[in-house]
Amino acid sequence: MAGKKPVTAPPPPTPKGSDSSTRERVLGAAFAVFRKRGFSGASTLEIATRAQVSKRDLYALFGSKHAMLTACIRERASRMRQPLELAAPIPSSREAVAATLVELGMSILRVACHPDVLAVHRLAIAESDRAPAIARTLDNSGREANHAALGAWLARAQAQGLIGAGDPTAMATIFLAALWGGLLIQLLLRVRDAPTPDEIEARARAATEAMLTLYPSPRPDD
Repeated sequence: MAGKKPVTAPPPPTPKGSDSSTRERVLGAAFAVFRKRGFSGASTLEIATRAQVSKRDLYALFGSKHAMLTACIRERASRMRQPLELAAPIPSSREAVAATLVELGMSILRVACHPDVLAVHRLAIAESDRAPAIARTLDNSGREANHAALGAWLARAQAQGLIGAGDPTAMATIFLAALWGGLLIQLLLRVRDAPTPDEIEARARAATEAMLTLYPSPRPDD
């Protein structure tokens, strides 16, 4: 009939739930697809289907597939740093420093030894020629971000006289090296199983003791 407006298809449904829950669902789906297909083989359509959102909603949250991977890495790296974020901004005692470092070490190992996180490491290695940005993202948003956060926190502890003189960045390196040893490469090569909770705690305590022994408190009563 003349003058009648053409019928158009309705827009895709908006995903149910809050923006945060939708984001978490998309990141979970993205990690699963990246792990299964690799970065180059992963499609945004499969990620959207797994997350039960439209591609429009997917791109509204993340502008690209690489942005999704970056968000996945940053989200998990932030989990590792939670003990630093939950601790007092300025440590009040040597015991508080030790306790926070132990919690941090345990948090790093728990998150980094998860199969999904190890899968991203293997993905970055496997696709380093085709997609070097993955390795750079993993290093910048993961390792470097955690290293910088620990160094800044140790500098505050040092300013309180709770740790001896030295470069806080070097202290962070020493702590993380003692924490990991050769564990990460063994896990990536699948030549050993993931550490047990008891081993994780033992590693965190040993790394803390090693670093604090190297940098004893200048306070005479500590």
